[in-house]
Amino acid sequence: MSGAAWSTDDIGDLTGRTALVTGPTQGGLGFHIALELARHGARVALAGRTPAKLDAAAEAITAEVPGARLDPVVVDLADLGSVREGAAAAADLGPLHLLVNNAGIMAPPLRRTADGLESQMATNHFGPFLLTGLLLDRLVASGDARVVTLSSQAHRLARSAPLGDPRAQRRYSRWMVYGQTKLANLLFTHELDRRLRQAGLPVSALAAHPGLAGTHLVVNGQMRGIEARGEAILDAAVKAVSQSAEAGAWPALMAATADLPGGTYVGPGGPGEAGGRPRVVGSTALSHDAAAQRRLWELSEETVGLSYP
Repeated sequence: MSGAAWSTDDIGDLTGRTALVTGPTQGGLGFHIALELARHGARVALAGRTPAKLDAAAEAITAEVPGARLDPVVVDLADLGSVREGAAAAADLGPLHLLVNNAGIMAPPLRRTADGLESQMATNHFGPFLLTGLLLDRLVASGDARVVTLSSQAHRLARSAPLGDPRAQRRYSRWMVYGQTKLANLLFTHELDRRLRQAGLPVSALAAHPGLAGTHLVVNGQMRGIEARGEAILDAAVKAVSQSAEAGAWPALMAATADLPGGTYVGPGGPGEAGGRPRVVGSTALSHDAAAQRRLWELSEETVGLSYP
């Protein structure tokens, strides 16, 4: 890459490449990621919970990119059975060059999934972990693939990695758990990339965060009741900038398409990483804890019933 700030003009021609993007609801980050990939020629599988929302997203993308090659994949990341069904359907896409683990939920009230998991950890980590593993053969088949997982500045809220029994009952602090899920996204990315390199597979893993995008739930008044530590971090971002969802998609798009090594983390380049043109950014020491990366991986394999690579 040159010294100039990255822009979508740097994406290049993606004709002949196939991507799968989770959470492509119209107007959100995943939608703008999918739209830009389609605009540059990629075939894009839109992976979300309901056919109606997938149809709406596809219609909106096609309105901007006539002739866009789009495929719906119904998958609910909070339901491990649904993830298996969605991955089986995605096998029909053939070789997969890019998987963007974008879908996630933020700080809802405590809810247990059908698998007995807390909903944030299920949706934000265990579902994407299983989906990535089930699609790995398709990624390898492309000969040059990338997995991009969306984290957040909220990973800085996590005081510890989520390494306990994921089905155990414990005190629920929704913002602390959210921070742990975003930390898990980084621990997963680093361990996945290490294991892929060790196995000699032609797939790399990167992560990105959107800064404070217009779709961010914090902007919509969801900060009420947040713990003081989290409020300080997120309030600084709120004051700095609130950018569009389109701009929020740029770091993921850079991570997906720029010439970057595995393990790279991309975020906005402005003050507090809240907005601006994307660049390579740093993360907490905890996110680089090799023992935590390895233990979370082993725990995740046990939880979802799949070992890979």
